[in-house]
Amino acid sequence: MSEIVIDAKDLTKQYKKQKAVDSATFQIRKGMICGLVGPNGAGKTTIMKMLGGLVLPTSGTYSIFGGKTEDELAKARSRMSFIIETPYAKTEMSARENLKKLCIQKGIPDPKRVDEVLEMVGLQDAGKKSVAKFSLGMRQRLGIAGALLSKPEIMVLDEPVNGLDPEGIIEIRNMLKRFNEEQNVTILISSHILPELSQLCTDYIFIRNGKIREMSSAEELHKLCGEYFHIHTDNDSLALVTLQNKLGIEKCDVLKDGSLRLFERLDDIPLISKTLYESGLVPVELHVHEADLESYYMKLVGDDNAEHNQSDAETVKA
Repeated sequence: MSEIVIDAKDLTKQYKKQKAVDSATFQIRKGMICGLVGPNGAGKTTIMKMLGGLVLPTSGTYSIFGGKTEDELAKARSRMSFIIETPYAKTEMSARENLKKLCIQKGIPDPKRVDEVLEMVGLQDAGKKSVAKFSLGMRQRLGIAGALLSKPEIMVLDEPVNGLDPEGIIEIRNMLKRFNEEQNVTILISSHILPELSQLCTDYIFIRNGKIREMSSAEELHKLCGEYFHIHTDNDSLALVTLQNKLGIEKCDVLKDGSLRLFERLDDIPLISKTLYESGLVPVELHVHEADLESYYMKLVGDDNAEHNQSDAETVKA
């Protein structure tokens, strides 16, 4: 089990009568790319501001690298970088000048680090160009370059692809993947664009109206959103054994109500049905389920009146 680097318990932030974040409990493990997913106003930025020490929680606790006290958290944040809202840069200065100034502010003595991070984000040829002439995508990359100066172990990024064109989104995505894979940087990234995060994240936290609706790994989410054959008979335990022994089925989950989700041999549904019948099983429900990421997202956070059915989502490996 990988190390827990961020651990939040019942984290709450209340402004007058409005709870921006309501009893949020979650963990971020080392090496994750965790997507904090929800519509605008869901509480994503507030969570990140609390982790960054910009906003104090009303109640609840959190630790970073195990540190909980004010001094311990300050030390832990020195191992992190944050891009919350629009990255700041002096537009009359070049990218290199902005980064050199940031090095002085952060007490980073290595002058070679500026050139290193410019190359990391693909701005090595734009180092002398004034930021005023940068595209939005270039400004975002400059912001990420600034965040990389201190060689962070954790990056907290608030909507880093917001407003970018498709090419810019792809550039940022590939860049973050590379940081994670090559430098083992843990990333917490917020967005309301789930299809984009689905190509980047290893784990997800879904939030709406300040409340965490669900936490899921990419693998679990793929199962929930992918195509599967839902099987419910008068004896689901026997149905599972029958499918395993007679058809060699391995990729099958057992839900809390005992029914089955079959993720393989979906082209052999007539054979699967026949095998169940011939084993004396009475089907109660047999159907192919086709879902997609957008539909699942809307089910979780897109409708104030739509509560997710946790009992259906929680599975036990067969």
